[in-house]
Amino acid sequence: MVKKRNPRKKTLVVYLFTLLFSLAYILIGRHFAMDGYPNWEEPSTITYKGRVEQVISQEKISGGDELCLSVKVLNGPEKGSLVTVRQSIYENYYPVQDKAAVGDKILFYTDKNREDSEWLMLEYVRSDGILILGFAFALAVLVFGRWKGLNTLISLAFTCLAVFMVFIPAVLSGQNIYLWSIVTCLYTISMTMLFINGISKKSFAAGAGCFAGVAMAGVLTLFMDQVLGLTGMTTEDALYLQMIEVAEPINLRAIVFAAIIIGAMGAIMDVAMDIASSLEEIRKNTPEVSARSLIRSGMNIGRDVMGTMANTLVLAYIGSSLSTTLLMVAYNVEMVQLFNMEMIIVELLQAIVGSTGILLTIPLTSLICSLIYPGKSGHAVEPPLRSADTEIELPSNPHF
Repeated sequence: MVKKRNPRKKTLVVYLFTLLFSLAYILIGRHFAMDGYPNWEEPSTITYKGRVEQVISQEKISGGDELCLSVKVLNGPEKGSLVTVRQSIYENYYPVQDKAAVGDKILFYTDKNREDSEWLMLEYVRSDGILILGFAFALAVLVFGRWKGLNTLISLAFTCLAVFMVFIPAVLSGQNIYLWSIVTCLYTISMTMLFINGISKKSFAAGAGCFAGVAMAGVLTLFMDQVLGLTGMTTEDALYLQMIEVAEPINLRAIVFAAIIIGAMGAIMDVAMDIASSLEEIRKNTPEVSARSLIRSGMNIGRDVMGTMANTLVLAYIGSSLSTTLLMVAYNVEMVQLFNMEMIIVELLQAIVGSTGILLTIPLTSLICSLIYPGKSGHAVEPPLRSADTEIELPSNPHF
């Protein structure tokens, strides 16, 4: 007697394996990523969160205004106490803050190495609003996606941990950025597919198609890096990275490579899963469909997805550099100069490379699905063709 497998037990085993695998990657990966991590000096300032209880005074100073605030400390060893915080607002200084009012939550700091140092306002507390929005998003995902929604949130959390706890420390440790960016992509794709769909043919098809698309994006980025002669010095942030005191200078060209393939990975993964999921539904509802028809369906679906997803990539990168573009146009920078600036070229490169990765993902995912999705009899069969002039034999009827 053949013992039937329990699908729920199998799903639970895969889920626990993925969870343990993800935890192991974060812990072990961070151990290797921290090898060579510089010993940063502790900051000389200490920052607290507080709420403005009273505006004590306000006076004009050279180039702006200065406010004296009574603030209730909301965290730290001095929680609950009142301190006097000074807010200086200079009209020609960036960023120009709004004047603090009673009830505002602010961040303020002081120099902990100086006993006579005064408290100064640093910034408004904005994290609370983001946390509320994030909680609402998570709740909506859970309500709409239920179990898969929970898996989505877990995979998103592990993706963030992989980037912030493993990849970024590896970069600051002076390790090979190309290698760590590829490892981050491989882990993220594998972990996401396993959490969302477990070990299944759909996960394999989507994962393989996504791997191919990301690999294509990486190869194309390396090639265009040589063609365009990039330096990686695209923004002021890149200049500051070069000034960080580390054992090995950070490779800015590798940073561009990592930004492109990690940024494109999400869109490519989305397209691969869309096609793999759609073709699986087609095969389930029409098991007699042929492999050729399945590929054709995947290509048709991919063409529709490609148009919107390519726009998503382009608009995302345009939006991220919109302020810079507006500034250049406002100062009458010639178009020929604008479209040859490395800052703009890298944004265009990200959009084109990401779209090219999507373009490759579509046929490859469709091909893999046609090979691994079995029909009713275990293999795909062509539906019978009937010629237009084929005679149709009517059933015998005694009334005719």
